[in-house]
Formats: sequence, C-alpha cells, structure tokens
Amino acid sequence: MSDILPLESTSPEEVTETFERISSSMTWSKALYVALLFVICVVGMRLVISILDRTMTRLRIEPTVHKFTRSCLKVIMWMVTLLVLAGYIGIPVDSFVAVLGIIGVALSLALQGILSNLAGGIMVMVSKPFAVGDYVDAAGLSGTVAEIGLVYTRLKTIDNKIIFVPNGEISGEKITNYNSQDRRRVDLSFAVSYEDDPERVKQVIREVVGAHPKALFTPEPFVRTTALGDSSVSYTLRVWCATEDYWELYYDLLEQVRAAFDRNGIGLTYNHLNVHLISNPVEKDR
Repeated sequence: MSDILPLESTSPEEVTETFERISSSMTWSKALYVALLFVICVVGMRLVISILDRTMTRLRIEPTVHKFTRSCLKVIMWMVTLLVLAGYIGIPVDSFVAVLGIIGVALSLALQGILSNLAGGIMVMVSKPFAVGDYVDAAGLSGTVAEIGLVYTRLKTIDNKIIFVPNGEISGEKITNYNSQDRRRVDLSFAVSYEDDPERVKQVIREVVGAHPKALFTPEPFVRTTALGDSSVSYTLRVWCATEDYWELYYDLLEQVRAAFDRNGIGLTYNHLNVHLISNPVEKDR
C-alpha cells in the first residue's frame, strides 16, 4: 500500500494500475475477511444506534432532535465503515479524508447562519424553555408557540399572524414563558383622591376581589397604600389566579373596581395642579 500514490497526483493510467494491483491481490480469504469486517461494522452501527435510541428515550429528548442526531450519527458511521474497508482493500483514503475536510470547512462557512440556527434549535429542544401552546416573549417578539423546528420556531400572534423566528436568535436572547407555572399574579394600581378615606377604599377593592370567581385567596390578596403622589394616593392590588384566567381577571378587576368606586363616591384622580389666587391687601385699600 505504500507504493500507491495520493489521489490528487495520479494519472488515469496510475489509477487503472492501482485497481489492477488491488484486484490481483484479492483472494478468497481476503474477500471473506472484507465481508466479515463489513458485517461487524454493520452490527456495531446497529448496536450504537440502539444505545442512542434508548438513551434519548430515557432522557425524554424531543423527537426532532432525536431523529436529527440519529441521522447524523448513521452518516458518520457509514463514512467510517467505507473508509475502513477501502483502507484494508488498498484504496488510498488519505486524499478522500483531506477532500472531505475541505468540503466540510467550505460548507460550514457557507452555511454559518443555518448552522447557528440549527445549534440554537437543538439547544431549545434540549433545554425546553417552552413547549407548543405556551405564550412567550422571545427574541423581542410575543406569541403562542405553534411549532418548534430545528431551524425556526413558529409564533402565532394574538392578531393571528405567524412569525418564523430563527432559533439562533431565540437561544441567545432572554425568554419569558407565561405558561410555565400553574398560577400567575395580577398586579393593579389605582390612583385615588386624597379626600377619600383609605380604609374605605381598601374595603371596596377587597369586596370586588372577593366576589370574583376566578380570584384565588391563597395566598391572601394584597391591598395596601403604596405611594403618596402630588395629587393622588396610589393603592396596589395583587391577587393570584390560574394562569389561563389571568387576562380575564385582569380586565374584570379594572372594570369592576372602577364601577365600585363610582357607586361608593370614590374618585379616581389624575395628575393635576390646583392654583389658588390670593388678592393683594395693599391693592385693595387703594
């Protein structure tokens, strides 16, 4: 095998001579050994794939990542098998390995963006920051996750648009998942006039919360004075609910607290400035 020239420096005559030498040196025992080596490689590949399948099933890896990893591993093992068999027969493999390396580098440079998104997709599927059906903020966008792919994640916005977000951007940004927990807290703030009795204001808010069927009372709702502004007193309400009831409770409380304030003569105020004009006594005497 040492007298076989590299592939890039051989002429057609030398290639023909090489294959003639290989065929002339091929014996029945050598052919049987090559067949046995091929069978061993195939059995080894099936064993490795079986171990991979069991491991990924036990770890509950996403099916898309599982399938992608399985396919890549099979391609690599088949390439190694062919190189091993070619090397044993006498076919020069150094040049093939060098060419494959150059092709790999060229492809990695040309497909840099796609490979980045692919790596991001694998990270998203392995780490599982969200699942299909979750409402999330990711890569500066908000929506319900419609599909998680290897390259793109599809988000469905509240106005029924589909946005394809590259996974490379998602994996590199902050992700907020609004559905990962069973409960969420509704936070509301009300600016009320200084003339209204604080205890009466808090009592009215508690009555509204207590009458709402979606509000949870463990932990207990929080209703306190939280700020004394220039022209109003701020009261903060914090109440827990089931995640799926968040927006319904949020808007209901806004409407119902306002209506309750109106019924009880409590005034919601806004930033304003009272100007008091005082006449000059000296000018009055004149």
